[in-house]
Amino acid sequence: MSKQIAIAIVHGMGKQEPHFWTDMAKDITSRFASATKLTKQAAQEALVIQPVYWAPVLQPKEELLWSKLLSGGELDFLSLRRFMVEFAADAMAYQPLPGEKNVYSDIHEVFADSLANLVKRSGPDLPLVVIAHSLGTVVASNYFYDLLKSFPVAGPRRTDLIPPAVQARIGETPLEHGQTFSWFFTMGSPIALWSLRYENPTFGIPITVPSPAFRAAHPGLRCGWINLFDEDDVIGYPLKPLYGDAILADKQVNSGGILASWNPLSHNGYWDDDDVTGKIAKELAAFWKGLPGP
Repeated sequence: MSKQIAIAIVHGMGKQEPHFWTDMAKDITSRFASATKLTKQAAQEALVIQPVYWAPVLQPKEELLWSKLLSGGELDFLSLRRFMVEFAADAMAYQPLPGEKNVYSDIHEVFADSLANLVKRSGPDLPLVVIAHSLGTVVASNYFYDLLKSFPVAGPRRTDLIPPAVQARIGETPLEHGQTFSWFFTMGSPIALWSLRYENPTFGIPITVPSPAFRAAHPGLRCGWINLFDEDDVIGYPLKPLYGDAILADKQVNSGGILASWNPLSHNGYWDDDDVTGKIAKELAAFWKGLPGP
């Protein structure tokens, strides 16, 4: 079998369909095939793509909340209101509550199950790439922060960071322990806003991408954290000013097409933006070429 990369795609806030990831996956795979000179089938085999579909954890409650808000009286700017309510409601619900099972734990259980499924479909030690949007960037960052602290390359494991229900779903593989985490592509990320939760001037501690284990095994191989943002997206912000060398690059894009590229609704335009998928596919193609053979 040829070289393979495991890819997890994580959606963000609001209503999501189970197939949220398929168009982006097809576009990235097609561009990857062109850049690597692989056939379509070979490219599909090289990129093992798995969605992290956590929307069902919150979607029923979110729909109920929106219907109750609408019943309170006539409201203007419904699209923008829905956009803001989805972001605020999801974000507040996701906050962890110490000592009890909650939405934070429920969403991270979905993340653990998704990585376990990647292992079943591919293997235990493939390089892991995470592509995340909006609130999903916060979810992914939190998940891997807890994971890398809990399963260090050297020293004892920690059991205090990961909720017990999540721990029960994490298998004994390098991929599931975050040791093969190599690329993190964030799109329209509000992590800069989340940083205000931490004491200034540090703005929190960013996750390490690639993981120390992957960097040690592949010195010199280009990989890391690339943050994609649109200047009209009021949810997504550059991250390099906050975290310096922890971010490989901030890349400005123009997402959203004719109707949304000039306004805050550009936040939802990253998924099918040629500039976004082109940048990701180009990096993955060079990365794949640089990996050692199977």
